[in-house]
Amino acid sequence: MTPRDRVVLTIAAACFLIILIIEEFAPANVVGAYGYVLPILLVATFRNRTLMLVTVLACVVATYSGLLQPTKPGRFQAAVINRSVVAGVLLLVAYLGMSWEERKAREAEARAALARETENLLKANAQLVEAKDRLNRSERLAAVGQLVASVAHEVGTPLHSIAWHVQALAEEPSLTPEMKKQVTIIDEQLTRVVRIIQDLLSSTRPRQPEPQWLPVAKVISPAAVLMEPAFHAKEISLAVEIPEDLPLVWADVEKMHQVLVNVLANALAATPPHGMVKIAAQSREASPDELERGRRLANAMSPVVVSIAVQDTGCGMPEADAQKAFEPFFTTKAVGKGTGLGLFLSRETVAAHGGDLSLVSEIGHGTTVTMTLPGRQNVPAQAV
Repeated sequence: MTPRDRVVLTIAAACFLIILIIEEFAPANVVGAYGYVLPILLVATFRNRTLMLVTVLACVVATYSGLLQPTKPGRFQAAVINRSVVAGVLLLVAYLGMSWEERKAREAEARAALARETENLLKANAQLVEAKDRLNRSERLAAVGQLVASVAHEVGTPLHSIAWHVQALAEEPSLTPEMKKQVTIIDEQLTRVVRIIQDLLSSTRPRQPEPQWLPVAKVISPAAVLMEPAFHAKEISLAVEIPEDLPLVWADVEKMHQVLVNVLANALAATPPHGMVKIAAQSREASPDELERGRRLANAMSPVVVSIAVQDTGCGMPEADAQKAFEPFFTTKAVGKGTGLGLFLSRETVAAHGGDLSLVSEIGHGTTVTMTLPGRQNVPAQAV
């Protein structure tokens, strides 16, 4: 019973006692017995039939108790009739009061049920819209997949031709060491592109990652070296911070190279001249979810993860855009400048390694994209 109910019940009991006392002092005045209507109406608000029955019986008994008091000769029969009328009024009031309160209870219950049904319908509608969006994305991804396969087939032949000419150029005796280094980078990237195209043509699904335990520098350095000329041309500083004591990282070099190049390309596009982009790697203790997710895919994972963060000093993006950054086909770039698939595919790739890709951005303060991968403590072999 709530405090409010206790107060109402106390008031009803007090009214009953007051009327009962008045009846004791003025039994001939039957009008006072009509006051029992008040406790009956108060008890009706409880919507409890048992409590109402007890209250009505008490009020009726109290009404007829006035007949026990002495009356004038010849007035007893009239008193019985008058008090019977009062008892009938009390019964009628109790019935109407309970009917009214029960109807209000049914209406309140019906409104609550309607509200629940409305909420369920809204949830079902939201789920339907989400399912429709997923279906539309799947159809668009399927169309893009067919387009990519077609383009890959047409581009494959000229790429092979370019690769042959690059190999011939690398054999020229007049090349300087710096030129040979640049030709080597071109040859490596052409080989990587050809391999990606072969993967696209060989199956409707991309090649699954084949990760292994690698030093973090081996994952970061190729992408940094490849993108450095583009940053230099735009007068943007590219800094790389890789501590020497980092654990090994669970990574497929080719797949992680694609992810890092994509993230660095986004940072390059968002950062104005004379800005800075920093690649920073560090390790930390894995959370229970990270450990469970990583150990499903990474052999002999230690309870640590390695994070590779790409932080730029660019324009940043609104929170609403940051929350949708990993959705397929979402892009803030101008038409023709981006497909909106880069971050989506990058997150899928990192997730296939047992890791995660996250993004934090603030307008005017730049964006940080963090790749988290399973780690393993590099324990040196003991001398025999």
